[in-house]
Amino acid sequence: MLHDKDIREPLFDFLEETYGKIRIIEEKTMGRSRADVVMVTPDALYGIEIKSDADTYVRLSGQVKDYDKYYDYNYVVAGTSHALHIRDHVPVYWGVITVEMVDDRLDFYILRQPQMNPKVTWKKKMEILWRPELAMIQEWNQMPKYKEKSKSFVVGKIAERVPEKIADERLRQQISEILFERDYTTVAEELSNYRNEEKQKRKRRNRYGK
Repeated sequence: MLHDKDIREPLFDFLEETYGKIRIIEEKTMGRSRADVVMVTPDALYGIEIKSDADTYVRLSGQVKDYDKYYDYNYVVAGTSHALHIRDHVPVYWGVITVEMVDDRLDFYILRQPQMNPKVTWKKKMEILWRPELAMIQEWNQMPKYKEKSKSFVVGKIAERVPEKIADERLRQQISEILFERDYTTVAEELSNYRNEEKQKRKRRNRYGK
C-alpha cells in the first residue's frame, strides 16, 4: 500500500522530467482546503491532489471545488486502489496521474492530460502572492500603487484589468516569474520591510499634509 509520503519525492522527479522548469510549493491553503502540491511552470499554476491507497473520497468533492477556484490546471495523482475509478470523481478537465510499484520503484503514468480550468478566478489565484509581490505586478503593468489599500483591494484592481489592459497570458507569466524567484528564507524580513516602508511614507504624508 502506497502512502502520501511514499509518493511525493518520486512524483516531483517525474513532474520535473515531464515539464522541465518547475517549482514545487507544498501544503498551500486554499479556501477551506489545502492543496497537497502547487506546481509552478513558466506560464501556469497546477494544483495537485494526491490520493494514495490509504485515502478515501470523503473530502474530494469539496477539495475539487477549491482547487478549481485557484489553479490554471489541476491533477489528481491516484494510487493503484483508485486507478480504475478516479476519473469518475474529478471533472473531465482535470488531469489524472496513476502511480504503482513496479520492480521496487514507483512508476507514474499520465492517464489523462489536464485541460485549462474553466472555473479559475484571478482574485483567488492571486491570493498566493504576498503584498510586496502584488506591488511588482502593479509596477510591471503601470498601475497606481494603492499604497494604503489592503491586499484584497489591490487584487481586485488587478483583476479588473484582465484581459482588456492586462492579457491573461501576460499575467500568468508574471505570477509564475514571481513565484520562481520567491525566497522563503527571507519572507519575514521582506514583509516587515515592506510594512515599515509604507508606514514611514504615510507618516511623511501626514506630516506635510500630502
